[in-house]
Amino acid sequence: MSDLPAAIHIHEEGPREGFQIEPGPISAADKIRLIEALSETGLKSIQVCSFVNQRLVPGWADAEDVVAAFRATPEVAYSALWFNDKGLERALAFHDKLALSGTISLSASEAFNRKNLHRSHAENLDAMRKQTPLHLAKGVPVRRIGVMAAFGCNFQGDIAPAQVVRTVRDGLAVAAECDIAIDRLSLADSMGWATPLRIERVVGAVRSAWPDKEISLHLHDTRGMAVANAMAGLRLGVRRYDSTVGGLGGCPFAGQKGAAGNICTEELVMLCEEMGVATGVDLEKLLEVGRMAETIVGHPLPSELLHGGALAAFRRAAA
Repeated sequence: MSDLPAAIHIHEEGPREGFQIEPGPISAADKIRLIEALSETGLKSIQVCSFVNQRLVPGWADAEDVVAAFRATPEVAYSALWFNDKGLERALAFHDKLALSGTISLSASEAFNRKNLHRSHAENLDAMRKQTPLHLAKGVPVRRIGVMAAFGCNFQGDIAPAQVVRTVRDGLAVAAECDIAIDRLSLADSMGWATPLRIERVVGAVRSAWPDKEISLHLHDTRGMAVANAMAGLRLGVRRYDSTVGGLGGCPFAGQKGAAGNICTEELVMLCEEMGVATGVDLEKLLEVGRMAETIVGHPLPSELLHGGALAAFRRAAA
């Protein structure tokens, strides 16, 4: 375990990722309640909403109402997601409350790119060439490349590490055209194809090509492998992870109705804390929020830990 990082950074996406896929309707008040409760757990980064097409993602038709009303905690960076100029303009209206940053967002799968963004890879590169300068002109930094379907695709099948490297290289070419430096490469297991071996191969290939870039992982638990994949990432020294409380969410364009969502934040926290990797998160408070999330959505969430409970209470009882 000598290669494990001393600490990790968790980017909580439960509100945004979860409420985009729940059939709902879920009230703005409940969304706000969840965001504010998450803010009290020690999490430092929370993605609160999507500024996206309301017809395609009706769960975030009330994005403006939610962002305007939730009570922000000074120690927490709140972010949002958008995919086009209109979404950016909507986000900019809250520049004083949201930590706005842009992403060169690509997919390693041509088929998923068409399902998710209704563009070919070439068309999406053109869109990024237009969108990135717009971000910069609006004072929004762009320091990250995100690669969806980096470990496999329900529509295209296996994705070779070399394809992921090519996709990152395309993103870096866009960045170079815009004269910006990229700090971080985010690799997303959008449809739950990753295994520990795939994590090792893809992260290894990307890191070999760009050893100076920080890698982050966005893991889905579609096939129950997310914690094992996080462990593989930890052993590789990956220090940044996206997750969702209770395992909220999933991709609405993955073609797999009812699949589990992202890696559960509480399970990631427990994995790390039990191995001496600091997260800064109060696990018992987080479990309370996860149970709140189940009440809000009205059905059980995938997290086993919500029902099994943290070990701290049992340790106290046994002491």
